[in-house]
Amino acid sequence: MLKRNPAPAGFFFARMGHNPRMDKRLRIAVIGYGTAGQALSVLLGRDGHHVETFERAAEPGPVGAGFLLQPSGLQVLWEMGLLDAVRAHAAPVHRLHGDTPCGRTVMDMRYDQLDARLHGLGMQRGALFSLLHTARGDDGVLHAGTAILAVDSERGLLRDQHGRQHGPYDLIVAADGAASVLRGQFGAAVQDRPYPWGALWCLLPAEDWPHGQVLQQRYVAARKMIGLLPVGTCPGDDVPRLSFFWSLPCTDFARWQEAGLPAWLDELHALWPQASARFVHLRAPEQLARAAYRDAVVRTWHVGRLVLAGDAAHSMSPQLGQGVNMALLDALALRDALRVHGGGDAALQAYQAQRQAHVRVYQRWSRWLTPLFQSDRDRWANARDVLMGPMARLPMGRGHMLRVLSGTQQGWLGRLPLAAAFLEALARPAPKLPEAPARNAA
Repeated sequence: MLKRNPAPAGFFFARMGHNPRMDKRLRIAVIGYGTAGQALSVLLGRDGHHVETFERAAEPGPVGAGFLLQPSGLQVLWEMGLLDAVRAHAAPVHRLHGDTPCGRTVMDMRYDQLDARLHGLGMQRGALFSLLHTARGDDGVLHAGTAILAVDSERGLLRDQHGRQHGPYDLIVAADGAASVLRGQFGAAVQDRPYPWGALWCLLPAEDWPHGQVLQQRYVAARKMIGLLPVGTCPGDDVPRLSFFWSLPCTDFARWQEAGLPAWLDELHALWPQASARFVHLRAPEQLARAAYRDAVVRTWHVGRLVLAGDAAHSMSPQLGQGVNMALLDALALRDALRVHGGGDAALQAYQAQRQAHVRVYQRWSRWLTPLFQSDRDRWANARDVLMGPMARLPMGRGHMLRVLSGTQQGWLGRLPLAAAFLEALARPAPKLPEAPARNAA
């Protein structure tokens, strides 16, 4: 039987120390039921706050195929007591490797070069969604099919798409994603623009794919990028899968679909013949979901009783694969700030200060790296191919790149601490799912 590892004493909480005001129970509205919204619902509900979550989708569910959980995000899941359940479904990823069709290595990074106990976990979005949803249990209220269009941040009131009013709330958390409709309440953002390049995503059976612990990518300059990430299984589906992605300009989505699959599949097989057996499962355009990304930088994350979290606070391109991890870190930081300061402006200022110190370097790196992997700038891509490998072999360069990769870079010089007990838990063999009961023959 799979057991959930007991929730630890709270690494970040222990560092902050006790404050009597943390015992105050608040009425909290969380807007959005993605990873940030789910994690907030779990963590804040466990602390005894009354949490109401609002999700615009009538039937909440995961969006996208798979992602890479980094040690930074995994420590949050360990703090939540969910690490064993996550590891039972996810696929361990020890290496990130990218090359060109002619076999030239562009990127080759291994977690054990930073710490032998570290690795990432490739996971299906559906699996994490299911585990977080189960962890929420009966705590709080989930208002599905309810889009929040406006917030009165001073009085703590919400207005939905039907004109109904909700509240008042002591705290409102806008976790409504990269295209947040509530981010505008914070005044002019420093930056808020869509990236011109997006991606097509889907899940494919892993079968006998030989790179079961590696994120494999193939590049054609910066114009084309193909990736296969092992993402394990999902509750209710014990077939191990790969998350496949193909990069292309957002303006080409419609053109790609109109052109049909045959020519594209021929190109795909030619660019990556070693993966051809995986690509035979691509049979219809409807299999592939479209993803677009934004670059959003907000100077102030809170106004009145309203605060941002997840992509609503710091949307960035997927080059560093940090979106889900940042969302988990946001949720834990806000919980800890409320524990120490008991709500109000002091808690929100502490939350913003802690998270911005971590997020800023990733936003900058993401903005700089995106043209090297998704653009028409061939000269930049050529420079990437020539320089990235040697830079990664320099001791200081390799260490910085590995900390950025693992989500543990804090500012330009600092490091996000990883608890010794978490590292020990990550180093242990992953638990196995219980076997399905045998069925009697008819």
